[in-house]
Amino acid sequence: MSSLPLRADKPALSRPDFPRILIVDDSVVARAVIARAIEVSGRFIVAGTVSNADAALGFLRHNRVDAIILDIEMPGVSGLAALPDLITAGVGAKVLIVSSSCGDGAAATLEALALGAADTLVKPGAGGFAGGFSHAVIEKLSRLFEIAPTGVAVVPSNARQSATSFDIVAIGASTGGIHALSLLLREIPASFPLPILITQHLPQSFMPYFATQVSVLAGRPCDVATDHMRIRPGRAIVAPGDAHMRVAASGDGAAIRLTHEASRSGCMPSVDPMFDSLAEVYGPRVLGIVLSGMGRDGAEGARHMARRGASVVVQDQASSVVWGMPGAVAANGTASAILTPSEIGKLIAARKRPGC
Repeated sequence: MSSLPLRADKPALSRPDFPRILIVDDSVVARAVIARAIEVSGRFIVAGTVSNADAALGFLRHNRVDAIILDIEMPGVSGLAALPDLITAGVGAKVLIVSSSCGDGAAATLEALALGAADTLVKPGAGGFAGGFSHAVIEKLSRLFEIAPTGVAVVPSNARQSATSFDIVAIGASTGGIHALSLLLREIPASFPLPILITQHLPQSFMPYFATQVSVLAGRPCDVATDHMRIRPGRAIVAPGDAHMRVAASGDGAAIRLTHEASRSGCMPSVDPMFDSLAEVYGPRVLGIVLSGMGRDGAEGARHMARRGASVVVQDQASSVVWGMPGAVAANGTASAILTPSEIGKLIAARKRPGC
């Protein structure tokens, strides 16, 4: 492969019906392979290809793109260091990190997601660019541009809502959710006394690092859930990557129960079992949160919680990487409010249900 399909100073012809992609990678081979995969897919347009972060920022000053494919290890400014500036310059563009540093359990992966990357993909070595990698790139991009519900207004649930406050917070999230979660947790003081349960779609190998990250962001201890773990005030618990996190009444409190059955959404872990069980144990005394994510996981569980008198708040479409999960809850009429992650964090910190 002797030349790139496009130079940074020669943007693609405008086709407003196709998402425009900027490729940022110091490898000539990687740029060419990714660009070729995008062109052949017939679903996207290569807006430009550049070899470093500074060139990408220069490109974005004069060109609009819908997504950025970004390497981490590059000469000069690394992809992670440049990520916040690229997100700002991209004005809503989704960032897909494609790097050899993004293996299972890699700290770089969760750091990128926390900084606002939409998703990550492991880049093979120079000799490993085969059809499988090209297919994976297109699959990731296609999922990021999943069509979400539009024109959905907040439809307050008709369920009985007798409580003005709540005793536990439950958060469900997927793609784009880690960054949203970080913004939310920053608004909650370390003195916040209620337990926080989190089901985030991640592989099992990432969970120890994810729990550590949540602990730092939330200023409170955070554990990866184990079976029969007690739910205690002032602590956070994250679902493991290989089991659903349910809640069961236990003496004078509640405890975690891990299960492995197939979920309605097909996700493992799934938000629905967490919400379903909380509805049974806590009724109106739970606040459910649904952040950015693909698909409909959490929608049926949210409906169950609303029927039991609980409140469910979802992330707004504008700030979501993908509005599939929160959009599905809004569409089925069980969202008590649609807010930005920071606004949700402030609501939690105030210990008030929406509208109270």
